[in-house]
Amino acid sequence: MSSLWIHDAIRRIESDFQRSADTHLFPIELPAFSGIQIYLKDESTHPTGSLKHRLARSLFLYALCNGWINEGTTVIESSSGSTAVSEAYFARLLGLPFIAVMPKSTSAAKVAQIAFYGGKSHFVSKSDEVYAEAERLARECNGHYMDQFTYAERATDWRGNNNIAQSIFQQMKAEPHPIPRWIVVGAGTGGTSATIGRYLRYQGHATQLCVVDPEHSVFLDYYESGNPALTSDRGSAIEGIGRPRVEPSFIPGVIDRMMRVPTAASFAAARHLEKLVGKRFGGSTGTDFYGALHLACEMNARGEKGSIVTLACDGGERYLDTLYNDEWLQVNGHDIAPWLQQLKSTCVHGRWDTPAV
Repeated sequence: MSSLWIHDAIRRIESDFQRSADTHLFPIELPAFSGIQIYLKDESTHPTGSLKHRLARSLFLYALCNGWINEGTTVIESSSGSTAVSEAYFARLLGLPFIAVMPKSTSAAKVAQIAFYGGKSHFVSKSDEVYAEAERLARECNGHYMDQFTYAERATDWRGNNNIAQSIFQQMKAEPHPIPRWIVVGAGTGGTSATIGRYLRYQGHATQLCVVDPEHSVFLDYYESGNPALTSDRGSAIEGIGRPRVEPSFIPGVIDRMMRVPTAASFAAARHLEKLVGKRFGGSTGTDFYGALHLACEMNARGEKGSIVTLACDGGERYLDTLYNDEWLQVNGHDIAPWLQQLKSTCVHGRWDTPAV
């Protein structure tokens, strides 16, 4: 093992971090919600275009400091796309081979980005096959399986050290309601919700954490039942969040509330959000916004004031051939029209209207 190479690798990652600015936090204009402000933290502005840039950086540092990665090590990851894109970026930074094990349904734009950074894509038929295949490849090439689903909750320092929770509270300091009533996130590995939930408790903030879960994901069912053996025979259609099994990094004890969001509602919310902020985001951002809007309506109905912060996980340019393609939505059975009408009405009137589905 070359300690000099490891020291240099860590230096390269830290230098890359110093060259990067923090992500923007901006308010969404919703006049019907007087005294309630929803903020969107735009994680799509990272160098690799998504929230997963933070995770990939932490995973590489964790693996390097544990001695799991050294010069020439092939890095393998199981991913629905965005984590793999970010890990391919850091692998190229360190001159390491990278292989992403992904469902064949992963968007072509993400596959192209992985290739741009010099990574290879290895496809499986179903999302629950990525784990075993990644382990097999790591054994076959004597590489390192990064395993984001196990290590996401421990690779990031939840007490601070520039994590996303610390960034949110730093950026909220000058706002009318600097301590959010809610922070709303989705869960893929569970790492982001674990980091934020732990940070809230460590800092003693009154903020509550809501995790939104898409259809065909077992996280909400596990949260309600406590059964870690739960599985789903279908994967989530929202890339980046929702899992067909309970992942080791998902920590239910730090979560105050969970909410199920239908797939079509997530797509509709991403589309509607574009009309509000003038920028396209992915389906997981739609899921986040849908949950945040629901909570804002509950606060409005009770006459409460305050702030809600949620995340824009990645940009919409990765989904031009899917959620922003009307033909693709129709072919895949996603009727977003009732949900678009619900969202339009909700944003105009400030109350939660039931969709006509």
